[in-house]
Amino acid sequence: MRLGCIIIFDEIRRTQRMVARYVGATARLTFDDIIGKSAAFRRSIAMAQAAARSDASILLLGESGTGKDILAQAIHNASSRRDNPYVAINCGAIPKELVASELFGYAEGAFTGAKRGGSAGKFEMADGGTIFLDEIGEMPLDLQVHLLRVLENRTITRVGGAEAIPINVRVIAATNADLKEAVDTGLFRSDLYYRLNVISLNLPPLRERIGDIPMLIRHFYSQYFDGQIVIPEDYEEILCRYSWPGNIRELRNIIERTVSLSPDKRLRVDYLPPDLVKTKKPVHKAPASETSPGQKSITTVRDAEKEALIASIISNQGNITKAAKDLGIARVTVYRKLKAYGIDPEDLK
Repeated sequence: MRLGCIIIFDEIRRTQRMVARYVGATARLTFDDIIGKSAAFRRSIAMAQAAARSDASILLLGESGTGKDILAQAIHNASSRRDNPYVAINCGAIPKELVASELFGYAEGAFTGAKRGGSAGKFEMADGGTIFLDEIGEMPLDLQVHLLRVLENRTITRVGGAEAIPINVRVIAATNADLKEAVDTGLFRSDLYYRLNVISLNLPPLRERIGDIPMLIRHFYSQYFDGQIVIPEDYEEILCRYSWPGNIRELRNIIERTVSLSPDKRLRVDYLPPDLVKTKKPVHKAPASETSPGQKSITTVRDAEKEALIASIISNQGNITKAAKDLGIARVTVYRKLKAYGIDPEDLK
């Protein structure tokens, strides 16, 4: 009887995964779709590629519009979970009273209007794959403890239910908020923060990636225009001197606006927003790690090296030999750097 129940349960889980794929629970983008060559950006991408090989929780940090959702899809598609569901949910876009049922599902009779037989939540839909919790900083404080239990116990209990349902899900969370500050002010649980922040990846804003703007213009333009790509110098210059508060998302919208208004779909300054055209050329200061002499520069480079080292070791489940190969350095060098940073490799297994 027990064997029969297990077989039926496995069939249900397989059916759920199949349904999840057909309702849009898939990741379309890969690392090949990510565009950028700036040093800080490429460091983050390299760390993400290393992290993709593990099952560790990942926290994506960065301003709105920097591409955290794209990076989450790329990580999933580079992982061993790529053939299983990818489920994304915006924690800030769901009414507070519905967050629990969306994430964890609900049992029959849990509330007025609940479907007969109940309903699976996003975690069940993502079983075997990845769940992307966008805007995690917006999650209500009283629900954070439930999420913490899920991450620690790897089980969920539907709203109004009593059965603990086992799940196998890799969690990627993202936020444009300062979670450390939220922890300090009591708006975000410290234990949940540390549980999510096993590997943190920071995506720099577009204003710190000015050198990437021409290639991004070309990329977005090719999505709206199938002729010969020509980018006028004055058009490119204006876009390169803008501060881009909306980051890459805003740049894409600007390109779409230009193409939509231009009769021949050519990029022309005449069809840019007036406020953007009037923008004065700012004085862009390169990151301290690239230009500033002294200890601050050294510290920034050391921090990046330390993060890459930790990420590679974690992604390889503590295997120093594999981590050294990924990093392109000798095994003895890895041990030397670990000692220099005061890191015990046993803590990273």
